[in-house]
Amino acid sequence: MSEIFDELRAALWSVWHRRWIAIAAAWGVCLLGWLVIAMIPNSYESKARVYVDVQDVLSKQLGIAGDGKEEIMRVRQTLSSAKNLEKVITSTRLGEGITERGALDAAIGELEKKVKVTSEQDNLFEITAAIGHGDLSDAENAVLARDVVQKLLDILREEHIIGNRAGISSAIGDLDRQLDERKLELEEAEQRRLAFEAQYPDLVGGSDSLSSKVQQARTELRNVDADLAAAQSGLAAIANQMAGTPRTVPGAAGGPAMGPRAALLQAQTQLAELRARGLTDSHPDVVSTTKQVAVLTKQAAAAGDDAGGVPNPAYASLVAIRSERQATVEALQARRAALQSNFAALMASQASEPAIAAEANRISRDYDVLRQNYEKLLQDREALRTRGKVEDKASQFRFDIIQQPTVPQKPAAPNRPLLLLGVLIVGLGAGVAGAYALGQLKSSFATPQKLERAFDLPVIGSISLTVSDAARVVERRRLKQFAGACAGLGVMFVILLAIEVVSVGAMA
Repeated sequence: MSEIFDELRAALWSVWHRRWIAIAAAWGVCLLGWLVIAMIPNSYESKARVYVDVQDVLSKQLGIAGDGKEEIMRVRQTLSSAKNLEKVITSTRLGEGITERGALDAAIGELEKKVKVTSEQDNLFEITAAIGHGDLSDAENAVLARDVVQKLLDILREEHIIGNRAGISSAIGDLDRQLDERKLELEEAEQRRLAFEAQYPDLVGGSDSLSSKVQQARTELRNVDADLAAAQSGLAAIANQMAGTPRTVPGAAGGPAMGPRAALLQAQTQLAELRARGLTDSHPDVVSTTKQVAVLTKQAAAAGDDAGGVPNPAYASLVAIRSERQATVEALQARRAALQSNFAALMASQASEPAIAAEANRISRDYDVLRQNYEKLLQDREALRTRGKVEDKASQFRFDIIQQPTVPQKPAAPNRPLLLLGVLIVGLGAGVAGAYALGQLKSSFATPQKLERAFDLPVIGSISLTVSDAARVVERRRLKQFAGACAGLGVMFVILLAIEVVSVGAMA
């Protein structure tokens, strides 16, 4: 511990012994550093805060609202782009004296470092510009900082509100051009489809449509077979009932003559009434009555003279039912024959030429794709038109400036008081370090112990310095001069600090 104390004493003595060198070095470093600080121009910072309201109720109800977060991200990324910064430079004092493209690009790169667009929340961001040019005064730099931020706000309004509507108009124009092209292609595809269908009507819609037609015909044929079987079963049941039902039943004496002939006469009278009403022979009632007349004619011929019998009402009802069911069976048989013929034709078309079926598929597929694309473009164009009409009333996104850019009253950088103090400390440290380093270069010993350690020999004694009265007077005068030099350095620091405070106060 004593060795460390001795070394410290020796270092202090070495510095004190060369104190004039130390104070001279401190003055030189401080003056140079303070001069450099004085040459640094003040940088003034102006800022604005913008709130983006993405809650557009009308657009949301119409189903045309965009993604607000993506829009805000796009605003942040494009606001400080080179294109927008070029507009800022050409419309402010930053562009004065710039005539070449290279100088303009350099100014854009420099301004890009000084402009920041930061996000505070999802829909709140801040625009900041720090301007400090040496060829401009503090007041001019402060005004220029405000002008840069204001120009960025103007660009924000122009490009993201008015420019948004112009973008919609441009998009509608592009869609119109695409619709015209798709319309021509769709008309050509439709002409090809109509020509093919006229040549191959069974392949309308392609082989898939043909397969569905075959399946549909097969299903209809199966249903008709089931209905025909049910109708034939019902007809057979009626025939069995008629076989066990007597045609006549005994009638009252002296009653009117009844029998097959009377029933035939009644049926013929009913048929005449139906035709008198204007019904044609194809009418179901006429057809049914005509068949009943034919049946009764055969019965009357087979029965001969029917002397006392009364027609059985149940048998007559069964005859009418049998006639109806017979007509139903015949209609179903005709329908079944037509379906079998159509089914055979479809199967023949499906198996005859696979290449034609493939061509039908291709034509049908191309037409469907073109039609779907055309309809989708129509929907997109109408949605854009609706959105444009909505934004004529109110923009989709509302930009609210909650903090307007103002002319800053105090410089944001540099922090001159702190820099002045730092230079003072560095200067004093440099002076002390220089004096100590100079002492280390000379082979002198400040204490007997250091001499003894250096040569590893015992030191018998040391002679103290004897100072005369005249030397003490001179030493005191030099101490006063040294104190004055140190005080002058401190006074210089205080003066510079006061100048900085006064200049800032005058700017405010």
